[in-house]
Amino acid sequence: MSLTRALPASGTEAMETVAPAVDLVLGASACCLACVFTNPLEVVKTRLQLQGELQARGTYRRPYRGFLASVAAVVRADGLYGLQKGLAAGLLYQGLMNGVRFYCYSLAGQAGLTQLPGGTLVAGAVAGALGAFVGSPAYLVKTQLQAQTVAAMAVGHQHHHQNVLGALETIWRQQGLAGLWRGVGGAVPRVMVGSAAQLATFASAKAWVQEQQWLPEDSWLVALAGGMISSVAVAAVMTPFDVVSTRLYNQPVDGTGRGLMYGGLADCLVKIWRQEGPLALYKGLGPAYLRLGPHTILSMLFWDELRKLATRGQHQGT
Repeated sequence: MSLTRALPASGTEAMETVAPAVDLVLGASACCLACVFTNPLEVVKTRLQLQGELQARGTYRRPYRGFLASVAAVVRADGLYGLQKGLAAGLLYQGLMNGVRFYCYSLAGQAGLTQLPGGTLVAGAVAGALGAFVGSPAYLVKTQLQAQTVAAMAVGHQHHHQNVLGALETIWRQQGLAGLWRGVGGAVPRVMVGSAAQLATFASAKAWVQEQQWLPEDSWLVALAGGMISSVAVAAVMTPFDVVSTRLYNQPVDGTGRGLMYGGLADCLVKIWRQEGPLALYKGLGPAYLRLGPHTILSMLFWDELRKLATRGQHQGT
């Protein structure tokens, strides 16, 4: 039995399944589709999280103020194309990370681990950690490309990459293979907590909505309701790790590839807390939710609907 979708039927659960390899393709495809729509929000979120880096509140200029004003600022500085900066790297990241994440989560379901108490949470966290590790080089490049802009609007360190391949080549040449995984120490806990919250709350919320029988059993609105609830949990637990991850990925490095501003996850957390205040860990929360919310809803909705189609195809083929 692979990753399951619970369908209450006369007081019992009927389980529909798809193979883990199918979940890999469906999960990666669904999240890439969602990324196309939510990438502009990711650009704005990245800029807000880098703004005022290690500076006390009120002591730095703020070229980005709020969501709508920040969108306008990006367009003025970089044109409409600027809202899709880093899209290629973002798609690569979503495909790699979520393909691995959904595949591993499906394997856990196949082994029956998600049926154990707390199994959904643990499986989601472990699957997320593995996905984050595999996709880390793509997220590194995505962050650096999205931070790049004209000098008057620049926040954070500017890396001056031309494109995804050029960025990967530059990092490889200057820092070696290990340089491509710089910052992974912040990415793994970021995706672990986000993945655990997303997969656990989506499954639970969707099952609860089904039990209430407010909506038709196979309606896409059931997945939409589960995604809406899941997105709140993901944004709440993930944003502090998201801020830290953005800082670790974008910081300048010395000749050996060592970060010049942060020594790692714990050092970054402490420095942000001490120099910017605890609320700085929630910088960009609004755009983060506006990005995480639609992305969670769209990816889980696309994934759920694609799985229904795959399951029906399996039934028709038998």
